[in-house]
Amino acid sequence: MKRTAIFIIACLLCMNMPTGFCQDNRFSVKTFNLGGLDWKLWGYRPEVWHMDFNFAENRSNGKADIRGIDADVPGSVQKALLDAGIIEDWNYGTNNEKIEWIEHRNWLFTAKLPDEWLLEDKTVRLVFKGLDDNGQVLVNGKEAGSFDNTFIPYSFDITSLLKEKDNIITVAFGLPPRYLGQIGYTSKIKEWKSRFYYGWDWMPRIVQIGIWDDILLEISEKDDMRITDLKVYANADRYKDSGELSIIPEMTYEAKKGKIRIELKDSRDRTIIDETVPACELASGKTYDRLKIKRWYPNGEGEQPLYSLTCTLFDRDGNKRETCRRRIGFKSAVWEHNMNAPAGADPWICVVNDRPVFLQGINWTPIRPNFADLDEEQYKRLLQSYKDMGFNFIRIWGGGFPEKDWLYDICDEMGLMIHQDFPLSSSGLDNYPPETPDEIETMATIARNYLIRNRHHVSMLIWSGGNELYKRGDTGPVKLDHPMIRRVADIVAAEDPFRRFIPASPSGMNIEAGWGNFGSGRNWDTHGPWVLPYDRANNDFSPAAIDRFWAANDALFISEMGAPGAMSAEMIDKYRGNCNAMPASHENPYWNQFNWWVEWDQYKAEHGGKEPSSIEEYVEWSQNNQTTGLTLALKNLKAKFPECGGLVIWMGHDSFPAPANTSIIDFDGNWKPAAYELQKILLAKPENLR
Repeated sequence: MKRTAIFIIACLLCMNMPTGFCQDNRFSVKTFNLGGLDWKLWGYRPEVWHMDFNFAENRSNGKADIRGIDADVPGSVQKALLDAGIIEDWNYGTNNEKIEWIEHRNWLFTAKLPDEWLLEDKTVRLVFKGLDDNGQVLVNGKEAGSFDNTFIPYSFDITSLLKEKDNIITVAFGLPPRYLGQIGYTSKIKEWKSRFYYGWDWMPRIVQIGIWDDILLEISEKDDMRITDLKVYANADRYKDSGELSIIPEMTYEAKKGKIRIELKDSRDRTIIDETVPACELASGKTYDRLKIKRWYPNGEGEQPLYSLTCTLFDRDGNKRETCRRRIGFKSAVWEHNMNAPAGADPWICVVNDRPVFLQGINWTPIRPNFADLDEEQYKRLLQSYKDMGFNFIRIWGGGFPEKDWLYDICDEMGLMIHQDFPLSSSGLDNYPPETPDEIETMATIARNYLIRNRHHVSMLIWSGGNELYKRGDTGPVKLDHPMIRRVADIVAAEDPFRRFIPASPSGMNIEAGWGNFGSGRNWDTHGPWVLPYDRANNDFSPAAIDRFWAANDALFISEMGAPGAMSAEMIDKYRGNCNAMPASHENPYWNQFNWWVEWDQYKAEHGGKEPSSIEEYVEWSQNNQTTGLTLALKNLKAKFPECGGLVIWMGHDSFPAPANTSIIDFDGNWKPAAYELQKILLAKPENLR
């Protein structure tokens, strides 16, 4: 099938530091990043480009709607149109509704390859780390290959399509899937594109089209002497600073005739390993034990020492052919049973280097719907905020995308451990994962690529089948007897055998812990609630009612819960556009875009039917509620440690300037009041909260 018949080349699998690619232009494998070329963007009504675009001259013959505007690569169509002044900024008011026409066009990114890059008698490949989401790649108007999956890389051999000079590269995007938003049927998912930007409770419809990660031109010898994959497993002794490193290269037949030099150095460039071995002897792997290293600790528990691993392939004549690099760390991570856990329950106490750690985390969503346009600094700012607050854990949610390499690198540096969902999520009307053979094979391909990209990161802790995936009828979280989940579990076991896999988040027996099931022994890893758990039956809307709920909550781990809070009145005024700030009700189109978090009626109920006199008054009430709800949850659950293993707050940051949302950091990166109060609890020891 086309979706799984893809080529993932060695250059993508041998991740360099920090970009993730094997590249050293002194060697026989030369890699050029195409991001610096003069890219142009062309927009057409569907299919018209086939009869109009002049590939020889890299221009439209007159039928393009959008004609040759400047575009960044990586970059989105939306950002290019915004920069050209063709559309308004979608972040203001209801402007997002004005740009949905973009989805109904074909878009062509074009650029000319420098003649001097193309060497004679070499193999030339185009490598795409991320395309969103379907279309064709053309060289001089001839198809090199097609793509239809946001979550995997692509590679195309273009050697036979090249001319002597003036070569034009085109990435032509087809129409995106019509709808993949929050409400629908998970079991019917057949398109593999990020879902959150089709509309979620915190995101309007802004469906990105574009090149979301690097494009590389790889030029190599035709003898195909390559390392096609490099498995690296680094573990530490539980009790002392001693490490074990296993290296398993996968190579072409020609590569096995050469030698591989293995070097491991610490951050001060001191050598720990320096050994050259015949490549054929490494085919089954090599393990180094009792290495003198320093162990890596999560944020708040110790330091995060990192090490550089370099594997250099030499041919039989001693010529350097390829270099693969990884940045790694050494930690021991085991899971133990919670204190007083019911018989048969899953273990949810994470022990890192013999130190039980309360997992205090946030749920990570994409920073922007146009994530193609993100830069490393945006990741650093957000992750630094979470580190400063005292978090030690993030859950990368299954409705997003594979994420930029920057995220994983920075988490390694900052001590933020990672729970990684595979890109599958609930749909409200049906939360049962697909089980058709084609979709299972596609998800297997996606999962394998996620693992190849990220299994070497010391911050990785948990792999998960996805977000809120349930049995038919939503009778409980999905289990390993589901064929797609079973297939993914087997891939994780083969590709990253030392890390934990759970079928989905939540996992265990119950979906949500509440008054109806406290004490049942079935609340293991749960989700919810996302509103303040007042005692509504007794009309008690006091903080004491919330406190009673969390004191009674017996979940072993809560991987998602939240409470809504408005962003500041200043932010609302900044982003409301031509809309009114008040009323904060369903009657106001500005607020109704995010109608899950409209609490106007709740405000009036608590104030004897009276409406707030100003937006400032409403915001203060809303933010106080969020602060109370989140701090009481965290304080109660952390104080129970090790009966409770952790709490992951939904959600960390706004991806869009929603006037109210469950985020604790707003769209501009400002901490909401809840964040400051949470910080006090996050930095405290569990015993000091009892």
